[in-house]
Amino acid sequence: MPDLADLFPGFDAKWIDTSIGKMFARVGGSGPPLLLLHGYPQTHVIWHKVAPLLADRFTLVIADLPGYGWAAAPRPEPDHAPYTKRAMANVMIELMEQIGFAQFNLAGHDRGGRVSYRLALDHPGRLAKLAVLDIVPTYAMWHGINKDLAMKIWHWTFLAQAHPLPEMFIGKAPVEYLEWKMASLTGTGDLSPFDPRALDHYRAFIQSPDRIHATCEDYRAGFEGDLAADEVDHAAGNKITCPMLALWGGRGIPSVTSGPLAIWREWATDIRGVAIDCGHYPCEEKPQETATALKEFFAA
Repeated sequence: MPDLADLFPGFDAKWIDTSIGKMFARVGGSGPPLLLLHGYPQTHVIWHKVAPLLADRFTLVIADLPGYGWAAAPRPEPDHAPYTKRAMANVMIELMEQIGFAQFNLAGHDRGGRVSYRLALDHPGRLAKLAVLDIVPTYAMWHGINKDLAMKIWHWTFLAQAHPLPEMFIGKAPVEYLEWKMASLTGTGDLSPFDPRALDHYRAFIQSPDRIHATCEDYRAGFEGDLAADEVDHAAGNKITCPMLALWGGRGIPSVTSGPLAIWREWATDIRGVAIDCGHYPCEEKPQETATALKEFFAA
């Protein structure tokens, strides 16, 4: 594996002590704080094309989620904590407080989006504004599965299988698995939207057995604790109260649901949204359009 390129020139690299161990984040820019979270099977590097377009308006904190990238990968518990989105959200609050921000803006893609909306529901006073990229709530995903969605999100049921089944299969060919999965969800059906240097980061991360296990735990938590938390909020009628933006790829995962914006209106009191002409990875497939939408929303 080649040396990994620094894709955030001018940004500080910070290791931050938290209750689960050291977390990693890149910090740079100026202005109101904006925490950026990534999804699976990637790392904080997904934001490398977008960050330079936002850094003139925001102080960006670009973090690895627990078990991903260079962040701590703590030993999972029987209930899959600390990989529930509630537990991850709590760690992100710790991370931001350590940097100096008690309240902040937040944008999350994929699994990071699930951490983000859980943080908004559990800790409404922490967020000024929230943006989620190419997701609908976990509740809507599991309760809304049809044949089209099931084929689109086959990895949800695969990764949620009991240890060691998915770990065993991924561990046999981790790079091939990562490349096939990522290519299958782009708008082009290949890896062309990704910078080769970013792909090297993702390839390095997915080859670590402890990371493979941690990310499977993320999906096991999604099937159990995350879904249960959503079901409690849905039954109680709890809603996200801060201003919220939903962005999704026109050929992304939410494109085969009953309708991303309609679904989010059941979960948020102040929601707007728009599709971007891409697949599941708007930050890397359409960085300019993604940055423009985020800047207009968070700077308003």
